[in-house]
Amino acid sequence: MSARMHAIVQSAFGGPEVLTYTEADVPEPGSGEVLLRVGGAGINPGDAVLRAGRVPDLVALPWTPGNDVAGVVERVGEGVTRFAPGDEVYGMLPVSPRGAYAEYTAAPAAALAPKPKNLDLAHAGAVPLVGITAWQAVAVLARVRPGDRVLIHAAAGGVGHVAVQLAKELGAHVIGTARPAKHDHLRDLGADELIDYTTTDFRTAVAPVDAVLDLVGGAYGPCSLDVLRPGGLLVGASIDPGTDEGEAAARGLRYVWVTAEPSGQALEPITDRIEAGRLRVTVERTYPLAEAAAAHRAIEEKRTTGKLVLVP
Repeated sequence: MSARMHAIVQSAFGGPEVLTYTEADVPEPGSGEVLLRVGGAGINPGDAVLRAGRVPDLVALPWTPGNDVAGVVERVGEGVTRFAPGDEVYGMLPVSPRGAYAEYTAAPAAALAPKPKNLDLAHAGAVPLVGITAWQAVAVLARVRPGDRVLIHAAAGGVGHVAVQLAKELGAHVIGTARPAKHDHLRDLGADELIDYTTTDFRTAVAPVDAVLDLVGGAYGPCSLDVLRPGGLLVGASIDPGTDEGEAAARGLRYVWVTAEPSGQALEPITDRIEAGRLRVTVERTYPLAEAAAAHRAIEEKRTTGKLVLVP
């Protein structure tokens, strides 16, 4: 008889209520995989998008959601030599029927990295997707250099608050849009200028910038083109992009889309910075696994500072 665990299982698309806390079989790690005892599963806005069925081709129901994970290796599958039982690891999982919203999950070893030594599992579970996305956006695509002016929309959110720190470390003058209640936190992370988007059109409050990171989407992308210097770059990383390359090119500007791919190697610069104390990921709240639906309701309000995490 298979070992059993508690997990979130989704059998239909819909609102948070479709996330059912139930029993399921503990998965077996396949070739190149490890079995993880989950210690923290980060919640991202994309989780809610998949749950709602907005991109149904990516999801085969029933499934267990969750891409961000940190946990302890219980067993290793065939061909895995990098990790051993007892190792504490973290990573971003590919979209599959076996996600991180569970007591155990099977994960590709190549998607994992040793957990930062100075983080517990709950905080480590908040890091992978936002860390990889922010690094790709700021360091790889925007190639931020000392003296660059960088505008980050939704600066207090998951990707945003990491991007603020990375851009500042690379020498940028960092400008963020956020609600006033979050301004002190963002200043503490290194932001130089902050704009209250609820009362101010950022186009009237910011001088020309070298790069914009759009984490909001919709009209924010086209509007952001208005504040870029000639040749400037708009990096899109929102769920609902409102810009395309042709629109930017017609104005002498550049537009790229950032994609975070599961990769243990991609986490190395993030791990290094966390362990050195140069980067921190804020966890606003942890939820018990059984309260995944409540956590999804919270993430859909778009008021989160940093990340929310499920803890089995």
